[in-house]
This record gives sequence, structure tokens and C-alpha cells, in this order.
Amino acid sequence: MISARDALSLLKDGNRRFVSDDRNREAITGRVRRLQLTASQEPFAAILGCSDSRVPVEIIFDQGLGDLFVIRVAGNIVAPSLIGSVEFAAEQFGTRLVVVLGHTQCGAIGATLQQLQRPIENQSHNLHSIVDLIRPSIEGLLTTDLKHDLPALARAAVRANIRASVKHLRHGSDIIEQLIQKAGLMVVGAEYSLETGVVEFFDGVSERTS
Repeated sequence: MISARDALSLLKDGNRRFVSDDRNREAITGRVRRLQLTASQEPFAAILGCSDSRVPVEIIFDQGLGDLFVIRVAGNIVAPSLIGSVEFAAEQFGTRLVVVLGHTQCGAIGATLQQLQRPIENQSHNLHSIVDLIRPSIEGLLTTDLKHDLPALARAAVRANIRASVKHLRHGSDIIEQLIQKAGLMVVGAEYSLETGVVEFFDGVSERTS
């Protein structure tokens, strides 16, 4: 079992390789690796990320088959089925690091801000369910001076949503809470930059591990 801190180091090293374009895809996606995984898996980290096509989790962390347990949903929101998926990875595979990964220019965040500022009557019920989960974490920002600076508002909203999802995971499951307290599980927040390719870990990561 890989510890949470060691797993975090692996992700950071992988992202550095991605940014510098120093990757070896055959070593992590080739036939030998595929055959090794037919009987079992031991993903060293679980990533709750956004469905955005520009944020393919294994690629931006330069990881291969069997390395990551990836859960993707628009806006990296937390709902019961997603909590269950994290519980599954932590209990079944011994995964000790959970990362909530948001990203710059998130469409789900933009849709939520638009809905808060100018409600969309014809928005689908399904999309509205995503917006409703994001809304509580960012609507308070519209009462600050950020409302006069839309780019800054969007950046702050992405971070606020990530923090809310991290908090929800940490405290929305007895199983996850017990694993945090007794088994060294870490739940951290991070943001991927579409512009630079860099992932910044900023929530739940102490100076010692950052």
C-alpha cells in the first residue's frame, strides 16, 4: 500500500513530466502492463475530477493503466454515488489519497454563475441538478467586490467549489472519516491550469507535503 504522502509525490512528479513533455507512454500503457492488471488492481490515488475533455486525468499526471481510480463528473461535484465510489476505492484497494481536481475555465462553474446572475428558464432538469450542487459554494462570492471583476470571480468560484467538494468528502461519509482518522487517508483539493498544464495542490496539503 502506498501512503498518501508518497502518492501525492507520485502525482506531482507525474505532472512535472507532463508539463515538460518528458513522458514514456509505452512503459505505462503497454501490453505487459495490461496483462499484469488482469487479476487485480491497486490504484495509488483516487481522483474526483471534472468531465471536461481538456482535463484527462491519467495524462496530466503521466500515469498509466491501474495507477489511478478516476471519477469524472461535470464540475467535480459530490453526490452520494460519487462518495460511494471514493469509499469503494479506499476500502477495496487500500487507496490512501483522494484528490478533488478542478480546473480553470470550468464550464459548470460558468453555468452556475450565469444562473445566479441571470436565471435560465429553459435549463434542463439534469443540468440544473449540477448547478444546484455547485451553487451553495459560490453564491456568497456575488456579495463581494468580485462581482465587479468577472474573470477574478470565475477563478475564485473554481477554488471555492473545490474546497466545498473536499469538505463534503471529508465529512459526508462515516467510512471516509474513519479512514482519515485511523488509516492515514488524505483528501486534498487541486486545480489544473488549462493554460500551463500545472496542477496546484492547495487544500489539505501542508507545507511539509507541498
